[in-house]
Amino acid sequence: MMDSAMNQLKTDLDKVVSHLQDEYSRLQIGRASATLVEQVEVDVYGSKQPLKAVASISVPDAKTIQIQPWDKANLGPIEKAIQVSDINIAPVNDGVVVRLNIPPLTEERRRDLTKVVHKLAEDARISVRTARQKVHDEIKSQQKNGDLTEDDAKGADKKLQEHVDKVNQTIEEMAKKKETDVMTV
Repeated sequence: MMDSAMNQLKTDLDKVVSHLQDEYSRLQIGRASATLVEQVEVDVYGSKQPLKAVASISVPDAKTIQIQPWDKANLGPIEKAIQVSDINIAPVNDGVVVRLNIPPLTEERRRDLTKVVHKLAEDARISVRTARQKVHDEIKSQQKNGDLTEDDAKGADKKLQEHVDKVNQTIEEMAKKKETDVMTV
């Protein structure tokens, strides 16, 4: 029973780290990145689709994202979707592709992004604590029911804390790296 709880914990912690990586990749840090727009919802063919499902996204240079729809009829909907998204970059539609020119970041914007980086890291740490508490409660419950001896419970708690510490260290390293990326001009 403890093995399944530990395996579930590992899965949950992997999801937390993966989610944090996704969130960090979407932050606009003054350099073009396809991940900035690939999840933008575009209203095409009567339903909402992620941009990456209806167009090819490329980064021809460090300051430009180029979006080429597979169907030219989707240029307008793509342009509109980008305008209403929270990206805050005006799209340029030349009739063939949609271009996004990434503006350079101001010092104030860099500081704001650093706060966002820290908030995302803290949210991840909260998710880790929640997952840890769930497994810790399971350990205590099994110990109380007599399914685990006190020594086994202490061993399981120690193993649990090792996993949590490892993931928290990963989150901290990711946050420091992203903060460095944001503050680098």
